[in-house]
Amino acid sequence: MRRKRSAGPRTVPGSAAGPARRYWRTLLSAVATLAVVLGALISLPGAAQAAGSLPCDIYAAAGTPCVAAHSTTRALFSAYDGPLYQVTRASDNTTTDIGLLATGGYANAAAQDTFCANTTCRITKIYDQTSRHNDLNPGPAGTSGMGADRGAD
Repeated sequence: MRRKRSAGPRTVPGSAAGPARRYWRTLLSAVATLAVVLGALISLPGAAQAAGSLPCDIYAAAGTPCVAAHSTTRALFSAYDGPLYQVTRASDNTTTDIGLLATGGYANAAAQDTFCANTTCRITKIYDQTSRHNDLNPGPAGTSGMGADRGAD
């Protein structure tokens, strides 16, 4: 004679065990998701505490300082207070440096307008704002036969 195997207790869909199990699975899934999200938020680095908020300040705070910083419109370090560029007046070849309105600020365009009034000027040097002072000057004549570079108008 054959023996019948007992299948054990079965849960029938729609029985009391089905919804309770589904509830606990949903709750466990929600708790696990919340734990992952909170863990990710806690492990994120805090905001960088840069000395200033200009481009080279931000790079320095991230461990990659600017090796050269040239601009004719603004300072690239919040502590920079030197000249941005030099202009040469066409009428008498006199030069002047154009600085900033304030430390870490924008170029003093009014100083250039006054210096260059009723004549033309060229930018003949752009100053490097880093401690390396790798200033940019017009280049010498090249081999293309075009002559030496001129400053920017």
